[in-house]
Parts: sequence; C-alpha cells; structure tokens
Amino acid sequence: MLKQSHAIYEDLVHWRRDFHMHPELGFTEKRTSEIVAAELEKLGYKVRRGVGRTGVVADFGDENGPTIAIRADMDALPITESADREYASLNPGIMHACGHDSHTAMALGVASLLAKEKFPGRVRFLFQPAEEVGDNEGISGAPRMIEDGALEGVDFVIAQHVDPHAPVGTMGIISGPASGGVDSWFGKIIGVGGHGAHPETTVDPFYILSHVIIGLNAIVSRRIYPFQPAVVSIGTVKGGFTQNVIPEEVEITGTLRYTDPALHPKIRNEIRQVFEISRNFGGDYSLEFQFGGPPMINAPAAAELLREAGIAILGKEHVQPPTPTLGAEDFGAFTEKVPGAMFTLGSLIDGDERSLHHPRFDIDERAMPIGTAILAEAVLNYLRRQ
Repeated sequence: MLKQSHAIYEDLVHWRRDFHMHPELGFTEKRTSEIVAAELEKLGYKVRRGVGRTGVVADFGDENGPTIAIRADMDALPITESADREYASLNPGIMHACGHDSHTAMALGVASLLAKEKFPGRVRFLFQPAEEVGDNEGISGAPRMIEDGALEGVDFVIAQHVDPHAPVGTMGIISGPASGGVDSWFGKIIGVGGHGAHPETTVDPFYILSHVIIGLNAIVSRRIYPFQPAVVSIGTVKGGFTQNVIPEEVEITGTLRYTDPALHPKIRNEIRQVFEISRNFGGDYSLEFQFGGPPMINAPAAAELLREAGIAILGKEHVQPPTPTLGAEDFGAFTEKVPGAMFTLGSLIDGDERSLHHPRFDIDERAMPIGTAILAEAVLNYLRRQ
C-alpha cells in the first residue's frame, strides 16, 4: 500500500492544495463535498450526497459482508491565513488550520487505492462536515451524519488526524480514551446595581464573581479524583459599562472536559454548586450547559488494527502512544456507536511546529502517502480476516 500511495502522491497534493485554497466553514462545504462525490463516482463508488447536511457517504464492495468505515472531516476554520504560500486560502477570513484538507485528500487517496483491490465485505467512506462547530442547536457534523444513517450496517470505523508536532514517518495510537468529552457552559451572576460611590446600596456581581472564579478553579483540584482527567476553564467574563457604576449582572462562560462519561454529570453539578455562592451573597445566577460531544474512546481491537498497519508501514519504533490531550474531537460520536479508533500522523514541517488552529498552520505533504497507506492497509487487513 505504501508503494501504491507514493504512486498517487501528485493526486494527493493536488486535492489537498485545492481544498486548502477553497476552505469552507462547517455545514457550508458544498464545493468540497461536490468534488469529493464526483471523484468517488468516477471510481465506481455508490455515493450519497447531503448526509448530515453537506456530508458524503460512499460505499464500495459487498454489502452482505462486514463493513469498515473511514471518516474524514472536511470543514475549515474562521481564521485569516498568515503564511505566504502559493496555495494559501482564497476565501478571506477562512483557512484550513486543522489539517482537514489533508484528511479529505488522503481519504480520496484510500478510495482510489481500494477501488483497484478485491476484498470480501465493504468499505464505507464518511466525508464529514462541521467537525469544528455545531449548528444552531449546538450539534456538530458527526451526530448529524449518524442521524442520517451514516453508520447503518457499519461494524468498525477508523480515522486519522495530522500531528504538526511529530515528525513525518511517525504515528501515534492508543487504546482507550484518546480525546476529551466537552461541554460549553454559560453563566450569569445577578446582583443589584448602583453608584460606584455607594457599594453598600448594591449587591456587587463583581465581588460575587471573584468567589465564583475561585470556586470554579478549585473543582478539579479539590472535588475530582486525581486519577480522573478533567478540566474546567473560564473563557470569557463580560460586565459593566462605565467606571463609576456597579452593574446589575456579569456574564461568564467556559468549557469543561473529561474522559470518563460517568464523570460528566458530577462536573456539571460541581459547577452548579459553585454558582450557588451567588445566593449566599444576596444575589442570584443563571447557568446553562451546551453538550459538545462525548470523549473519543479508541476500542482496543480497532486501535490494534491501526497499530499493526502502522508497524507494517513504518516499523515498530515509529509507532508510539501520542501525548494525551483533552482536546475535543467529534469522531467520538462515531466510536460511541460502533467500535473504532483514530491515530495521529506525524506531519511536522521543516522543524517548525505550526500548531493546530494557528494562522501559519501547514503540514509536510510527504506525510500524506503514509497516512493513505496506513488506512488502506488497515481496511484490507480487517476485511480479509473476517
């Protein structure tokens, strides 16, 4: 598979740079999805458009046998690209700063390779919109595709994500929790406003806020078992409108992360208890949670399938567990339904760690034939063993 992947290197680069130059935000990936669907149809795949709004599902093989799916996300981010390159974004304020352009290109490469192979069972491609964002209900692309039947008949699901901190020729894979479940939370502390010269006539929401912030920052260190990964972070604080007036209310928002689904309701409850401080000081509060997605749990069998493929392509010494993270990845919605796993693909460019979501983000394109080969190898190994 690696030799065949190198043979289509120019195609991989062409697709990736084309998508990079024409990035589209979540649930607006119309151009990207149409190119993907057209390429798949040329290869002989059975294609469904408009899955999860702008997603594409494509099948190849015998539907009566086992089915393994490959997921590739397609959406870009609302970031202005600052790097000077010939394939820079042509869409102002939007760029592929998370590698989804390469994920899509590599998945097309896998589809191209597998269309030439004979194997029992079926491979399904899930070209997914909106991994980065939710819709007006806060729901991202993976759950929307699931609602539209993208996982029906699927036995296994695999994916990859480029890693700009790891060198080309390396792969990261781990069994168990591989990224965090996430909620956004939106709070409001309500007091009684008044003149800044007479604080005794007010219930100062800023004073209450100071205690709430301390309480929120104590949740993980004081209320959560130390061997259960968790994060509670504050993202914004907004309040007041002039220097000599104590406002009536202050808004505060943030995120929570976890890997153990059983911990999710406990963290929510701890945040509520902290906001109850407001009432102890004579004020009040409101608090809402928006579910962002479950943790991504790599099933042991799926992780081992990818690890074996990686070793076959790269050698054992180049396949290691990745650095743990509580960053969110909505691929967890798929692995919540069927066994699956995601690996990380080393893509460090010129020794310059261009982090995900950075305006200068880029990858070393020599990584793409490797990622393509690992996915193709894993699919063939899975289907030919059933």
